[in-house]
Amino acid sequence: MELRHLRYFAVVAETRHFGKAAERLHMAQPPLSQAIRRLETELGADLFTRTTRQVALTTAGEVFRTDVERILKAVDEAVTRVGRFASGVEGVLRVGLTGSASYRQLPALARLLKREMPHVVMEVHTDMLTPAQELGLIERRLDVGVLRPPIRQEGIAHRTLADEPLVAAVPEEHWLADADSVRVEQLRHEDFVMYGATLGSVLNDAVVRSCLASGFTPHCAYEITETSAALALVAAGLGIAVLPDSVRSAPREGVLYKEIEDAVSVPLVLAWRDDDSSPLVRNLLGVLERNDVFLGPGPQIPEGVA
Repeated sequence: MELRHLRYFAVVAETRHFGKAAERLHMAQPPLSQAIRRLETELGADLFTRTTRQVALTTAGEVFRTDVERILKAVDEAVTRVGRFASGVEGVLRVGLTGSASYRQLPALARLLKREMPHVVMEVHTDMLTPAQELGLIERRLDVGVLRPPIRQEGIAHRTLADEPLVAAVPEEHWLADADSVRVEQLRHEDFVMYGATLGSVLNDAVVRSCLASGFTPHCAYEITETSAALALVAAGLGIAVLPDSVRSAPREGVLYKEIEDAVSVPLVLAWRDDDSSPLVRNLLGVLERNDVFLGPGPQIPEGVA
């Protein structure tokens, strides 16, 4: 059964006139009549009663018309949708995020996409450290990543989203609870809650670098894999954590945040495969560019961005 024959039938059923239907379909009447006859033969049922003056649907024709309208509507919607996917207006955007980016950057990105790309669905993968996101991008399991450089894999482009100062997360009963800010040296004798040493955490490197610059190596009392776990242990009074400033966007009961006067800052970037020709990714980059989300200049956005 050919789809065009269903469209022919739908127009004849609407106009109840072969001549008017042929005119609307931009075809001659005899081929139209022959196509409807073939359709009836294929179905084994008469769809129309025909007289010299009028055309009417049979009972079988009325039932068939309902189903044909549903089928044609579904086909038209499918054609429209595939066009939206092909142009990057609709689709699923697979986003990886480092743990702390979930607190500030994820809500901001989600709001922007809802406004600018309302037919795009985000598939969010949180608490992914930089090495895991790099691998996800290279293996095409992620479309974009929100991560902290340096990026060690080749073939990944990036633009800076933020340059975040580090803050100390301390228990609310901590001896630094009343301090407005702290210096790294004051944390010398603290128990630190840190990402596992084997995970390749860029944040860990920044924390260790700041401590070494102040003359000591941080004592890691607890290793975690997620930022939320770090804050839970701090709230329990088991140690302190040095984290990016974005965690302050989600206050945690039992945790106080203190600015660190002399700590290094940690950049946060949006990363994607530099050979990615996906219209969805190009459209995302265009939206972020137009809304001034990126800090400073970066690589030219590929042509075709909507």
